[in-house]
Amino acid sequence: MSRIKELTLISSPIIPNCEIQHKAPAIVFSAGGLTGNIFHDFNDGFIPLFITANSIFPDQDVVLVISKARDWWVSKYIEILRTFTKYPIINLDNDIITHCFPSANVGIISHDLVTIDSKLIPNSKTFTNFHAPIEKSYGQNQNQNQNHPINFNSSKSRPILVLISRNGGVGCVLSNQNEVKFEAEKIGFSVIIFEPTAMTPMHKAYESIHSGHAMIGIHGAALTHTIFIRPGSVFMQVVPLGTEWAAEVCYARLARNVGSEYMEYRIKAEESSLLEKYSEDDLVIRDPVAFRGTNWSLMNVYLKEQNVTLDLVKFREYLKEMYKKAKKFMNKEG
Repeated sequence: MSRIKELTLISSPIIPNCEIQHKAPAIVFSAGGLTGNIFHDFNDGFIPLFITANSIFPDQDVVLVISKARDWWVSKYIEILRTFTKYPIINLDNDIITHCFPSANVGIISHDLVTIDSKLIPNSKTFTNFHAPIEKSYGQNQNQNQNHPINFNSSKSRPILVLISRNGGVGCVLSNQNEVKFEAEKIGFSVIIFEPTAMTPMHKAYESIHSGHAMIGIHGAALTHTIFIRPGSVFMQVVPLGTEWAAEVCYARLARNVGSEYMEYRIKAEESSLLEKYSEDDLVIRDPVAFRGTNWSLMNVYLKEQNVTLDLVKFREYLKEMYKKAKKFMNKEG
């Protein structure tokens, strides 16, 4: 919250000297807490912004007035921001002009993690309504890019599997990624390794994810890129020890919201690097829910200190099932 600028609302009988008189209402919110983590940018930013626009100003044009709207953040997400407004974005921190609006809403509304509850919105909008304009925006950019190296017909007989990669000290790294890639290729996939960073352009992420017929990734913020997956394609989340609840309410829910066919692989203790530090009888391994209790900071044990080495014999069966689904999707949709 230290990054969120506090706003003071005052009532005054004095009519201000309006330098710009807007006809559209304003939605005022802060991007100060959004630091480039794609999950929070969507869950705490764009999804609540969609809910607010359709709850307070349904079927109206709005002007976005943003506090702490850093240039790199606006640039990264400009295509998404443009789905909300046709007007220039007002940066509250460096705009010295007096703007007047017919009405304004300060703050944005959240329903739940990656959730849009149509029963709480006057015009009954759903996640599909949120997703469609984003899909259209990036899809148009992709169609205009004649030099893009990936296209759906690059391999007519082999479905494309996008493998989300995590490296470095971030935790939840797939230690035997090369072996998993090899197994997937043996089964019949063409495999693309996608390793996003905070500075990966969103249109590049869209191109990589949208090109695939299937996607696999270990639980983590990068799985928010599921929002770019094609409806009907297959997504498998690898769920490390202790992350079962978060895996369900974050990325399983998101996958279903965007219409993908969801699969899940929950690892066993022997596939977790935590077993190198803790015994099988330790509460960390035996009962993660009891270990964590209500102290959510202990989740870092599972999110930051744990890497995964998949049992290839077991995982191969999941890959085979995924291949059947992806092949069926490819034959239908291209």
